[in-house]
Amino acid sequence: MAPQRFEVFEDGESVPRTLALVAAERALEQDEKTIVRIRLDQMELRRPRQWGGCWLACELYHHLGLDAFFKQALRPSRKGTRWDLILQTLVCYRLLDPGSEWHLHREWFVRSAMAELLGADFSLAESHKLYRVHDRLLAQKEALFAHLQQRWKDLFGARFEVLLYDLTSTYFEIDAPEEPEAKRRYGYSRDKRPDCPQLVIALIVTPEGLPLAYEVLAGNTADKTTLKTFLQKIEAQYGKAERIWVMDRGIPTEEVLAEMRASKPPIYYVVGTPKGRLTKLESRLLEQPWKGVRPGVDVKLLTQGEDLYVLARSRSRLDKERAMRRRRLKKLWKRLGRLQTMALKRDELLLKLGQAKAEAGLAWKLVQITVAKAAGPGESLLAYRLDKGRLRTTRGREGHYLLRSNVGERGPAQLWDFYTQLTQVEEAFRNLKGDLAIRPVYHRLEERIEAHLFIAFLAYCLHVTLRCRLEAWAGGLTPRVVLEKFKALQLIDVHLPTTDGRTVVLPRFTQPEAEHKMLLQGLKLQLPEQPKPRITAAGKLAESSAV
Repeated sequence: MAPQRFEVFEDGESVPRTLALVAAERALEQDEKTIVRIRLDQMELRRPRQWGGCWLACELYHHLGLDAFFKQALRPSRKGTRWDLILQTLVCYRLLDPGSEWHLHREWFVRSAMAELLGADFSLAESHKLYRVHDRLLAQKEALFAHLQQRWKDLFGARFEVLLYDLTSTYFEIDAPEEPEAKRRYGYSRDKRPDCPQLVIALIVTPEGLPLAYEVLAGNTADKTTLKTFLQKIEAQYGKAERIWVMDRGIPTEEVLAEMRASKPPIYYVVGTPKGRLTKLESRLLEQPWKGVRPGVDVKLLTQGEDLYVLARSRSRLDKERAMRRRRLKKLWKRLGRLQTMALKRDELLLKLGQAKAEAGLAWKLVQITVAKAAGPGESLLAYRLDKGRLRTTRGREGHYLLRSNVGERGPAQLWDFYTQLTQVEEAFRNLKGDLAIRPVYHRLEERIEAHLFIAFLAYCLHVTLRCRLEAWAGGLTPRVVLEKFKALQLIDVHLPTTDGRTVVLPRFTQPEAEHKMLLQGLKLQLPEQPKPRITAAGKLAESSAV
């Protein structure tokens, strides 16, 4: 039932007055000025805007203590600019509807309820402020990492004895000259965009996927050159401890691994090993028996020096790799058959073979292809046959991993578990590039480029916080699904004209549906009270509605 009395701030007045909406409030009838009669036939609904998703994003932001952290770190300017609230707006925007700062300024902010939720106005979305706040962020990076470590520990009981480390890249779509000291460089592109300059992002997460730290590197940085610097950063940030670093092949060098073994206390590692080393150790591994460590996973163990090598065979991985190889090989074989029947010049044939090679991937090496310099009438320039020896070797290695570790007291099953947890880093990169749309980058100034990644990192922290809270209750739900459901809750202004020329404005968010109530209960959240009403002065309606 709608309330019948309101405490109202008149425009220009600092003390509220109590007003009744209907004459039935006899207690107030002694003063006719306190009675406001509503023209229900002129009621209007105005300014529907997205509220639920913004509210949930702000709750996650508060849950991580980021509002308090940045309130201290980003002090208001002399003119009263709330840089902390501008940053919160950018982070929530990146989580909910990622796009450019210009789009936030022109469209998104006025279609959202961020102003009401933060107790502010459109000044948070002024374009120059959205860009200038980027210049204040990087100085807070190390302090943020320390804050997050404590929050992960308090909220989810996180432990930091196992750290997952991996790298990815993100590209630019700007026509800017390459500067000698800039990190924007051409290099190996994991996004398959070698035509674009890029940055390399190194990320450390816990086995639960909780991000601890990241670093932005030049786009032409080789993976194997990054680990040593990161080890020093983590020791400087969190102190020396017996940590286990889990990495994919190609990241550590023999020199760095030797330094990790010699460290006091030793730094442990579990590393994926290149297939070239499997070839060297194959004869010795053949002598070892398979041991079952869990259903569908068998291992062979080989000690060499200070390292333990674990050859793991996964049935599920075997089925996946074999299906992928068969699909690609079948597609390649069919395409070669079509090319063999086509009347093509040699240069045209080579061009089409290059396209087929790009699509076939590793399946290309399983076929021996020859292209003649010339062919007689009715003959083809192309000849091909299956390389049965290489196919036999490939089949024997499908579903196999060779791991290397100096963690002597851990069993092979646990080492296997550590390595498979690298999927948490891969998932983080997928979310950054997918849900949070970190790429492409349009900024030109290097400090703002890195600040863009800083904001995306914060948005990912909110994303993973929501995911961890969901896992404890409904593991099948993804953060994106939950955010989309909450975005259906709208905030609407109910305009109630009065007989004295004023308008009572009731901001109201739409009532949650059954699925929202279930989510709120599962996440242990409670919706706030409806916003307080306000009343416009006579003749101020148009001005008020335009704000």
